Amino acid sequence: MSFNILVVDDSNSMRAVIKKVISLSGFKVDCCFEAGNGREALAVLANDWVDVIISDINMPEVNGLELLNKLRQDILYKEIPVVIVTTEGSNERMEEVFNLGAKGFIKKPFLPEELRRVLYQVIGVGNDGEYGEDRKDLDGFDF
Repeated sequence: MSFNILVVDDSNSMRAVIKKVISLSGFKVDCCFEAGNGREALAVLANDWVDVIISDINMPEVNGLELLNKLRQDILYKEIPVVIVTTEGSNERMEEVFNLGAKGFIKKPFLPEELRRVLYQVIGVGNDGEYGEDRKDLDGFDF
């Protein structure tokens, strides 16, 4: 199974690094969308469905915390898991992003394995990237 990802960071080079790390991690991606800030991320979401959002905190216009607030207020977007990837690793900042609804937190720099593990965890799949046996019914049908 592959997933649609939205990477939100104001740095073009950091978005490229995150995409490369996702590729190296073995996480299966169908489409990888990009946005330079929260406003652009909301515009992407208006046109495309994503399974998970990876976002920085410090960005112009609409930062990562404001994006989390806006997502949680929208019935269509509030269940999309958000992973915050940032250089800010204090316990206070981590607590703040989780209180705002983030499902994962990764401190930069990070390893591909760490990113894959957190993505699988927030999406709710096993270590192989699949949903597993719970998607089969008693008659053996898989849907």
